[in-house]
Amino acid sequence: MNLTDEQKQTVRQWLEEGLSVADVQTKLSEELQISMTYMEVRFLLDDLKLEPQDEEEEQPEEEAPPAPPEGAEDDPTEDPPAEEAELVSDGNVSVTVDEIVRPGCLASGKATFTDGKQATWYFDQFGRLGLIPEEEGYQPPQKDVAEFQKKLQSELARLGI
Repeated sequence: MNLTDEQKQTVRQWLEEGLSVADVQTKLSEELQISMTYMEVRFLLDDLKLEPQDEEEEQPEEEAPPAPPEGAEDDPTEDPPAEEAELVSDGNVSVTVDEIVRPGCLASGKATFTDGKQATWYFDQFGRLGLIPEEEGYQPPQKDVAEFQKKLQSELARLGI
């Protein structure tokens, strides 16, 4: 969707006022009668080289996990706790794009999150982004979602999609 220069300036002003991506999406719909998905608004802001204020908020630092009691032995047959699993991973979210797109989709692929869990992603024919986790009920860590969106956008742009 192409916006006029006046509409682009309006979006810039909204961001300067501190509106979030979701707020910009709502205002585009209500005030400019432009219907866009959340992901499309994110892509628009990226194309305009704009950063929403809600992305600059600092996340509180996580506390280190408590040390195990003295004399406690690790059982090598057990899976490491979630905190250790995160440390074992390389800390990156990875995104791949399918060579053969899932039926009914514009694009699809796989994502691996920092905790090592995987999900299939897709854009349906309406441009909506969806995730299908391999583990039922899985929700990726919130910090991974933003990194996933950036890497997905970068990968799709690299492929010219």
